[in-house]
Amino acid sequence: MTAARPSDRMQEIGIVQEGDPVLTKTAREFALPDEAEDARRVVAELVSATERAATVHNFGKGMGIAAPQIGIDRAAAIVRTLDGENVTLLNPRYVEESVETDEQYEGCLSFFDVRGMVPRPLSISVEHTDIDGQKQITIFERGVARLVAHEIDHLYGMLYRERMRPGVEPIPVSEYRGTGSQWSYGEGR
Repeated sequence: MTAARPSDRMQEIGIVQEGDPVLTKTAREFALPDEAEDARRVVAELVSATERAATVHNFGKGMGIAAPQIGIDRAAAIVRTLDGENVTLLNPRYVEESVETDEQYEGCLSFFDVRGMVPRPLSISVEHTDIDGQKQITIFERGVARLVAHEIDHLYGMLYRERMRPGVEPIPVSEYRGTGSQWSYGEGR
């Protein structure tokens, strides 16, 4: 029997829900390449979680998930873009963001019953580490930047509500569906 609420469905497939302390802590970085096997295992678990999530919701604009959302206190996240590309982020951190922003609805797998208007930069530069321990900087733009930023926030113990403008509150998903709005990217975003 499938649960009625979207957040119940996410919890049933192993997504940690709001209120769990793992979602409010900064995730531990990997010492790469020494912890390469641990990093690969966590990434494999993240990929599995996205596959499970895709069975209970159609993410038409992309999706992402961070390790704390599956109960793992490590600095890893993946983003699946609209065109199906998987972006793996290990130990990511912002190094630059554009002054230009936009405000779009986001959702979160960890509290999937609501959607909130969140301002985000249109472009971000992110330093992250590859499995061999090499640091690199990748520039993400527009919808993918939004997805990546959302997941990096999770790795620093932040939920999108903290990014919303003062006085703006999330709306129930039933009201969101009635706005005719389309997510700008997905994820639970």
